[in-house]
Amino acid sequence: MQQTAADQPLVQGTEHWAYKGDIKLFLWAKKRVPGTGYKGTILFIHGSSWCSQPTFDLYVPGRPYSSVMDWFAARGFDSWCLDNEGYGRSDKHRDINFGIENGAEDLVAATDYILEHDKLQQLLLYGVSAGALKCALFSERFPERVARLALDAFVWTGEGSPTLAERRKTVPQLQKSNRRPFTREVIQAVFDRDLPGAAEPDMIEAFAQAAMALDTSVPTGTYLDMSTKLPMVDPARVTVPTIIMRGQYDGIAAIDDLIEFFRRLPNPDKHFAHMPGVAHASFQQTNYLLVYDVLHAFFSQHAPVFRG
Repeated sequence: MQQTAADQPLVQGTEHWAYKGDIKLFLWAKKRVPGTGYKGTILFIHGSSWCSQPTFDLYVPGRPYSSVMDWFAARGFDSWCLDNEGYGRSDKHRDINFGIENGAEDLVAATDYILEHDKLQQLLLYGVSAGALKCALFSERFPERVARLALDAFVWTGEGSPTLAERRKTVPQLQKSNRRPFTREVIQAVFDRDLPGAAEPDMIEAFAQAAMALDTSVPTGTYLDMSTKLPMVDPARVTVPTIIMRGQYDGIAAIDDLIEFFRRLPNPDKHFAHMPGVAHASFQQTNYLLVYDVLHAFFSQHAPVFRG
């Protein structure tokens, strides 16, 4: 099956539901294109400000493969994405702010479900921004479930991050509520804060419409955690093969902070990708296909053989 238009799915998705106690978590799955040969199964984890389907399975006229799930399906990968608790179609009723730790617990429930459903031992795991922090925490605790770990727009201590320096000024306001408004202006501000023009207006509009159909507010917890609790991850305990993906203009992920995190990762199968022309929300950038290439190279790499 070939994709004939950017706004048409390459493959059909299916909805699934995982449970964290009595909390219902939404999962969306897409199988690989028939005949491609199975290359692996990816779980995509979203960031602070929007849920999973607009981030990972978006269709925009004139923008081929806006859906990263379709792009990987065409190359033999099954993929899943998760709405963390408090976002999208997952439960939102608890009176909490749904921070990083809570999100890492969601990954336990999600991987319980996926590994059983697909009869797998391990997954390829990708997280962006706050999602990268959740994935790193989860990988510390459940390394046996993670074949390879991709941390995009990641932050370790927060030192040198202009975005977090500005966000810390809003902590008193964020502490007043478990949720913050999610509007067209909020979405535009995310795309403008690093480098206005790094993402195309038509994509931003399509993305905004898809995201606002699922959320009118989003949790404050990840913003607060990234402003007040860093570092939350110990690189010495992230023992799985890992790639750090950093957009050239990303105001969250300061290079020196990431390089020191990278230096401390114990697994010799580790990679650092500096992505030119890319700001914070990498899959929504004009250079999104470059980002896909980086991730595909890592996820399709042959396992190293060690002798001695």
